[in-house]
Amino acid sequence: MQASALTLSPSRVWWLAVRPATLAASVAPVLAGTAISVHEGGARPAAGLAALVVAVAIQVGVNFANDYSDYVRGADTGQRVGPLRAASSGVIAPRDVMWAAVASFAVAAVFGVALSVATDWRLLLVGAACLLAAWLYTGGPRPYGYLGLGELSVFVFFGLVATAGTAYVEEFRVSSLAVLVGCGLGFLSSAILVLNNLRDIDTDSAAGKRTLATRIGRPSTRILLVVLVAGSLLAFGAIDNHLLGGDAILMVALLAGLAGYCSEHIARGALSGNSRFRAYGLLLGAEGVYRVAFCAALAAAHVKSPGPYGLALVA
Repeated sequence: MQASALTLSPSRVWWLAVRPATLAASVAPVLAGTAISVHEGGARPAAGLAALVVAVAIQVGVNFANDYSDYVRGADTGQRVGPLRAASSGVIAPRDVMWAAVASFAVAAVFGVALSVATDWRLLLVGAACLLAAWLYTGGPRPYGYLGLGELSVFVFFGLVATAGTAYVEEFRVSSLAVLVGCGLGFLSSAILVLNNLRDIDTDSAAGKRTLATRIGRPSTRILLVVLVAGSLLAFGAIDNHLLGGDAILMVALLAGLAGYCSEHIARGALSGNSRFRAYGLLLGAEGVYRVAFCAALAAAHVKSPGPYGLALVA
């Protein structure tokens, strides 16, 4: 059940609506893209900082928009399991949550336009696609989050686009390393969404919210979760081979052990009560360890030019 709102102040409810635990999904790919740019000798700190603002603002906007839209569509009820949602709390007016989402997207748009003008006007199209995807996830007349496409969107925008996009605004090119890292982070971010939807499968089904989890059922959703975590490991193995020729086998083993432990909890139990939140914490921990392992691999690699691996996108 949701936490009681009666003892919570408005500021506390707003903070819960931000969903701080999810912000790593937006920060990680930007930091990874910047680390790639530093490694490849083309870092632009100001551009990386602007990309970070855009990514975090979009993530916060998505969280507010999801909070509001799920309340309006009846997906957030008193039977929902998980953290308190602002729009359904009775403490914050739902319309205020909607305007908070609009304000967050406006911040992302302002910084995104400035970054595009300073880098490449074609990024305006990418930014517009990101904002549309953010709003239409649970908003609009036919939200794609209700059509089972949320995981794919998270993989694309919070994995590939965020990582490769950050690398691009800093060094005006996208390397295969950026794509590999984007895939790895995208798999993990998608896994977190899958676990969230597995948690909410009963209330989502009752509200007519047709997430991928409600479409394929609990057993298949658990299998998908394991596949996504395994996919992130395969991506890191490719990254290791790309940077170090396979010398970081201990880091790969560490990640494999963490992923196996996490997957065991997911596949073995019914994910009810504390075990559900333990699995969620394990996935967040896996993402943190993944970032640390990637940075360690970059630090261990010799700083050198990307050679034939770079894909130039500017003539």
